[in-house]
Amino acid sequence: MTAIVEVAAAILLRNGDEGTEFLLAQRPEGKAYAGYWEFPGGKVEPGESLHQALVRELQEELGITVDRAWPWLSCEFNYPHANVRLKFFRVTAWHGEIKPLEHSGFDWMKIGAVARVSPILPANGPILRALQLPSIYALTNASENGCEGEWRKLEKALASGLRLIQVRDKNLSAAERLIFAHGVMERAQLYADAYVLINDDEALAREAGAHGIHLSVARLMQIDQRPGFAWVAASCHSAAELSRATALGIDFAVLSPVLPTLSHSKAANLGWHEFARRIETSPIPVFARGGMRAENLEEALECGAHGIAMLRGLN
Repeated sequence: MTAIVEVAAAILLRNGDEGTEFLLAQRPEGKAYAGYWEFPGGKVEPGESLHQALVRELQEELGITVDRAWPWLSCEFNYPHANVRLKFFRVTAWHGEIKPLEHSGFDWMKIGAVARVSPILPANGPILRALQLPSIYALTNASENGCEGEWRKLEKALASGLRLIQVRDKNLSAAERLIFAHGVMERAQLYADAYVLINDDEALAREAGAHGIHLSVARLMQIDQRPGFAWVAASCHSAAELSRATALGIDFAVLSPVLPTLSHSKAANLGWHEFARRIETSPIPVFARGGMRAENLEEALECGAHGIAMLRGLN
């Protein structure tokens, strides 16, 4: 059996003039896949943790010292020359001037835009799509706030930067839910980079013109193939369900409950340590749900989450 090479890879993120940007570096002549573009990083040396390898590699390759790096996605890829297991970190703070010390060059790309460079190393391709997802996933609560009240909350949140919404509200009648979903779409469509997903109703998602669908756990475990929407998410409570979501090509998952919630205050919750353990090797983005508020975001990121999903925590 071919040994797996452990690799730590960095997604350097900065705020550019037109939005968030990430860095790609070009592999130099003499290396496998010379001329291809990749996220910088390299092999984990004996005795190193993944984070230690990341810090060392960025010092060697780019001449910078990492100040903040959050663990993110993991994936395995079989190249002709090696089988690699990559751990991606989102690096949001560093000091030192970036220089291509071990690459032919580097370039900054806007998230969501077509990359100006090619070809991109095959293992890095799926990461580009995952980067488009915002860190806050808002679940609507018209059942408690009323449609008009919830629309007003969403208008305010969208104006403040919210870009990912799930129309939940399964307790509304079919007619009420359709009206409410259309209202959410009207408000979200004012922002070109906002996405709306409908919870567990493909017909409603299509009728409302939503960007995708969010699968319940039951629906996730029933289906044999990924639904045909631009974006598909799924609720998960266990490692088996996360594995199922990955196997079906689901774009992202929501794992819950992490903390106690108002509606399930006595239910067993994962806690941050167990949440981090369950998503440690996930190749798809995972949002933390259950008792989430904006102030929980940083802790979620430190545990490897893509972000947080909020029902009542949305102001």
